[in-house]
Amino acid sequence: MPPTPTDHPIPALHPGAITDVAGIRVGHHTDSRRPTGCTVIRCEEGAVCGVDVRGAAPGTRETELLRPENTVAQVHAVLLAGGSAFGLDAAAGVMRWLEAHGHGYPVGPRVRVPIVPAAILFDLWVGDPSIRPDAEAGHAACAAAVDTPPAQGNVGAGAGATVGKAWGVARAMKGGIGTASLRVAGFSVGAIVAVNAYYDVVDPACGRPLAGVRSTDGSQLAGAMRLLLAGELPPRMMAGAATTIGVIATDARLDKAQATKVAQMAHDGLARCINPVHSSADGDALFALATGRAGPAPDLTLIGALAAEATMRAALNAVISATGLRTADGLWLPAAADL
Repeated sequence: MPPTPTDHPIPALHPGAITDVAGIRVGHHTDSRRPTGCTVIRCEEGAVCGVDVRGAAPGTRETELLRPENTVAQVHAVLLAGGSAFGLDAAAGVMRWLEAHGHGYPVGPRVRVPIVPAAILFDLWVGDPSIRPDAEAGHAACAAAVDTPPAQGNVGAGAGATVGKAWGVARAMKGGIGTASLRVAGFSVGAIVAVNAYYDVVDPACGRPLAGVRSTDGSQLAGAMRLLLAGELPPRMMAGAATTIGVIATDARLDKAQATKVAQMAHDGLARCINPVHSSADGDALFALATGRAGPAPDLTLIGALAAEATMRAALNAVISATGLRTADGLWLPAAADL
């Protein structure tokens, strides 16, 4: 049986940020009208990109282009957004900013087409669902991108993120967005992850939940796996009502097939701290960017292992940094620190 959810210290924030990878900038736009927003990871000079989608209910843009056998090798930004499928509109604003600043794939003497893959998460139930990230939000996030550590918690794509919705939103908690990085053998790997999981986020050191499904009275964590193993099955919920999305970046030189492998290995980081993960209600997707500034990777497994570790750390930072939220209809969504 999984550990009983009892009082235990919340882990300290993991250090670093995806912006520790040279050439990577991050900008958030958080909508003041309701908890939602978007986050842009900008690599305007171009970066090789791969993607791996594991959740059964994804919402994505330009992922087919990233297949290793397809022609375009580099992207210029990646968008993470709330708003469910509506949030994909924000990518148009990112493209507009990049085009105006001369960034994109040259397709003629006067035309550059910015390549902007995107993934979204479902946060429409938190506040007015008619308010969601649009092209103006994407433009604002892209314009705000800087190479210093971005804010974490209830900002950008993590503004409306929640976790532990499997037994109903009344027993859910606040998720968020987090980032972390590592540097080993002369190579940097960073990650940024918006955590909106259907089930629990757990402390990998002991397996106990940090944020997720609460008890029926809402006073403590129940433990999703403990409930499942006891035969307490969740009610049927709409597919796509959750989703964890993120971006890994490295300064190693990779081709598209190698970047795709790094994105695949990075999902191991989610599996270490989200339990269960990749459910039928989640659209979990991770992108991997390689700027190549540090030269060819001596060992692809090293980069993939660092990607998994950075992803896990970023996901934990997302819930550790989150703050509790009261919805417009009075529902209280506590954060990890509140319990």
